[in-house]
Amino acid sequence: MRADVPLVVPEVNPQDIKWHKGIIANPNCSTIQMVVALWPIYQKVGIKRIIVTTFQAASGAGKGAVEQLKAELIELSKSTYQVVNLSTYQQRVLPQQLAFNVFPHIGSFGECDYTTEEWKLVKETHKIMHDDKIKISATTVRVPVRTGHSEAIYIETKKPIEPPLVRKILENAPGIKVIDDPANNLYPLPKDAEGKDEVFVGRIRRDPFVKNGLWLWVVADNLRKGAALNAVQIAELLIR
Repeated sequence: MRADVPLVVPEVNPQDIKWHKGIIANPNCSTIQMVVALWPIYQKVGIKRIIVTTFQAASGAGKGAVEQLKAELIELSKSTYQVVNLSTYQQRVLPQQLAFNVFPHIGSFGECDYTTEEWKLVKETHKIMHDDKIKISATTVRVPVRTGHSEAIYIETKKPIEPPLVRKILENAPGIKVIDDPANNLYPLPKDAEGKDEVFVGRIRRDPFVKNGLWLWVVADNLRKGAALNAVQIAELLIR
């Protein structure tokens, strides 16, 4: 968040690399996939509000968290109870049991009782999109998935736009793959996104109760587009 360091997602703000002073920052994994999905809509009709709930995989907390999830699943497979004794895990990484469970705690709690991960979604989005007037609220949740973050994103646009046009815009946007056929049970899943480079978007639908309200479901591999690939893309921009 340093003012003199560009924070770059190549599909959104590639121009920001021009003013670097030796360091270019790679954003948070949850922020990256969200802004990739929202930027084409923002360019078309503007966005005045974002409400996002994330469903973040164990790998977002590192290898130790993945191992904790695996150990918990093994223990629970031998038990009739859904609770494990976390004190038995010397290498415990997560603050709560993850197997057969979810908990709304990623990062540490701070200002307004938001976590650091939630504030990243707010402040990084403002910086990357160069618009700190967007009202952003976030809840970040850890879920028992190995790899692949999912996000339920609600937006209010400045101008009206219908879901068919949103789909068309996103289908033609770089780095995005639209999977949106709920009648045939087709929508993005973290298990399908693992190992893939794209940001997957589905469940695109209008809010029937709020003017200019839209819902999207966004999924991506948090280790690839959420980290490694984005860094490679920044390097490729510099080379070009």
